Amino acid sequence: MSLSPSTGPSRTRRAVLALTAAAALLVPLTACGGDDGDGGDDGGGKQSKSALTVLAAASLTDVFKTAGAAYEKAHPGTEITFSFAGSQELAAQVRQGAPADALVTADTKTMDGLKGETGTPVIIARNRLVIAVEEGNPQKVAALKDLTDPGLKVVLAAPEVPAGRYSRQVLDAQKLSVKPVSQEPNVRAVLSKVELGEADAGLVYKTDAAGAADKVDAIEIPDAQNAVAAYPAATLKTTKNADAAAAFVEWLKGPEAQRILSGAGFQQP
Repeated sequence: MSLSPSTGPSRTRRAVLALTAAAALLVPLTACGGDDGDGGDDGGGKQSKSALTVLAAASLTDVFKTAGAAYEKAHPGTEITFSFAGSQELAAQVRQGAPADALVTADTKTMDGLKGETGTPVIIARNRLVIAVEEGNPQKVAALKDLTDPGLKVVLAAPEVPAGRYSRQVLDAQKLSVKPVSQEPNVRAVLSKVELGEADAGLVYKTDAAGAADKVDAIEIPDAQNAVAAYPAATLKTTKNADAAAAFVEWLKGPEAQRILSGAGFQQP
């Protein structure tokens, strides 16, 4: 028949068109399928990850490593990177536009100075000072007044550091004149000097001394002579992960984070 030559190609074209249409229908189904290995659910079935950078006071170094691991375990779609330094250094980083999502300082004064850069801060913990001395307390330091001994090598945090301001506050309140052999950029550096035997004593946070209990002894300072350090946390306005940053700050106020902070010696907000 004369129609026979055209019958084969016509059927072939129809088959190709049918296969093309079927393939087109499969594309949106594949796109919606998602990848179960990506992390959190974005609400549409697709998994996503959030990477957070948190600037935190040096005195939070140990406890935040524990807290960060707990948060990531409870929120598998989130990865947290901490950057620890003195609060004044963190403030400088924020003002210089360092890429970060949240900030936690060791005092309200530093945080208040960044009102234009942060969301509303919340207090997540409190702390107090102790006198850190070499293990065994060979110099027999018993109270703040002993730090005035000119033969004693005392180290303090620098005045612009929260721990340094608190230290000066308690010493001035007792009318004690202490001449440190050095003034360090953060409280962890003060602790390190005592640990290494480069100083006989230093004023540090209670939690810092507790974390180094195998290397230093802590001499308690009576509450009436002490200062209370407050730790505010806030999101940064420059964050590109506003929801995830806010969720982490909110979590820091919650029971799990408070249990971790209390276990490290921090006081409740």
